[in-house]
Parts: sequence; C-alpha cells; structure tokens
Amino acid sequence: MKLQSLIENATKYTDMTVAVAAAEDEEVIDAVTMALDRHFGKFILYGDREQILQLLKQKNYANSDNIEIVHVNSTVQAAELAVKAVHFNEANVLMKGNIPTATLLKAVLNKEYGLRTGKVLSHVAVFEVPGYDRLIIVTDAAMNISPDLEQKAQIVTNAVAVAHSIGIKMPKVAPLAAVEVVNPSMPATMDAAALTMMQNRGQIKGCIIDGPLALDNAVSVMAAEHKRIHSEVAGKADILLVPDIEAGNMLYKSLVYFANAKVGAIIAGAKAPIVLTSRSDSAESKLYSLALAVCSASK
Repeated sequence: MKLQSLIENATKYTDMTVAVAAAEDEEVIDAVTMALDRHFGKFILYGDREQILQLLKQKNYANSDNIEIVHVNSTVQAAELAVKAVHFNEANVLMKGNIPTATLLKAVLNKEYGLRTGKVLSHVAVFEVPGYDRLIIVTDAAMNISPDLEQKAQIVTNAVAVAHSIGIKMPKVAPLAAVEVVNPSMPATMDAAALTMMQNRGQIKGCIIDGPLALDNAVSVMAAEHKRIHSEVAGKADILLVPDIEAGNMLYKSLVYFANAKVGAIIAGAKAPIVLTSRSDSAESKLYSLALAVCSASK
C-alpha cells in the first residue's frame, strides 16, 4: 500500500466537507486545489476573502462550486467558525491553515462548541518509506508529552481506528523502548508489557500488541530473528507507539529528512479528524493528510 492509495480511497467520499481555518496560505490552497483536481472533498475556507481569492485565481479555482469562502477578521474568529462548522455537522474534517496551533486547539477544546469527546487527542502519522514494503504508522509525535499507561492505551486505540480506516484490518502494534525485555528501571518497557497484557485480556481491541520492542526488531524480521524474538508483531509492526514526544518527534523527522519518507498525519480522538500540519510541510504532505482525514471521517 502506498500513500497514493489514500487519495484513491478519498475520491469515493465526494460528500465530505473540510473546514479550513485561516486558509490564506499558498501551501494550503495548493493542497485544497490538488484535492479538488482529484475530485475529493468540498471546502469551506475561513480567512481574508481577498487574499484567498487571489490565491485561488492563480490556480483557476476562484469560481469553483466546491469552495465556499467565509470572510473573517482574525485567526481567532477563523478558528472559532471552522470548529463550529464541524461541531454542528456542517463539515466533516477540520484543517489548520495559516494559524498558530495553540489558537486552533483552543477552539477545538472549547467546552461549548469544541470537538472534545472525552478521549485523548493524539497525533497519528502514516509514512511511506522508500524501500519499505508497507505503510508504517507512528504515534504520538506531536500532542502528548509524556503519556501515562492509560493515555497510551487511548493513543493506541486512536491509531488502530485510523489503521482500520485505511484498510489495515488487524494492525500489529509495537510499543517501542530501547530494549525488548522488561526492565523495572525503564518505565517504557513496563508500559509496553502492560499494554500487551491489556490487549491479550480484551481491554484494547481491534489489534495485536506485543512489546516492549526496540525499533529494529519491530520493523525488521531479520533483526527479530537475530534476537530470537518470536511474536506476531516483531518485524511486522504496522503501528509504532513511541514512549514520549521527544522520541516521536525525532523518529518522525528522521524518517522525513534521512529516509525521504512521504507522510500524511492527523489528530485523532476528537469529534472529527483534524489536519494539523506544520508550516514547513509540503503541499503534497498536506494533500496526503487531507486524504487520510477524509478516509478516517468516513468510518
């Protein structure tokens, strides 16, 4: 499976609407028009009308029936109206534009009109790594700083739901640590063992969990065999659960900058998927994230 398959799947859901907060951004408009070129999604663009129109004219999309522009006077108002559109079921996906992440998340977490469900919000990134035989999911590289066991269980559940939405029916989850044995001095190994038992006892469903596993024996059959690790997950992991945000951030950026991996990512656990890309992300990455969000919202 390649990330291109997400785009192909997203084209099946022509009735999906994406609310974009502060859409006056060239990379965002590039992603929006690339999605429209591929016939998936309708868009409500919140922001400065003149700036948005100017960018759309450059792409020959100023008069598209699949785009609605809502003029706002500030990024705070853009975030509020975009979140409300999702809250009141006028849109199925929320997307971050040229707006600080904190501003958007403040609206997402608003008690009156926000998108909270009582679940942990977590970042789920789907990577296509050159030379690797399948997509690999990394979580959580951007939201939860140092999650405890209960939060990790919810992070896994969020990632499993995303995996199901892209066709991975029984994802294999590897809780990562520096070693593949339980060591009471290393909390990540203790949490990994607990998550494994929680899945075995039916507390976490829809996946297979085995850990702790080090990165090499989570993704390489050869490395797992060399360490004489026998499990359904070792060497075959679909989801890599990182122990904390530092590990996740480094793994995420290592895949992008050293391995030239392609990536799409969303925030899961809210009422609807949130495309929370970075300013440095390419339009292509934003497009993959949009496709992932549309596929997730369809389930």
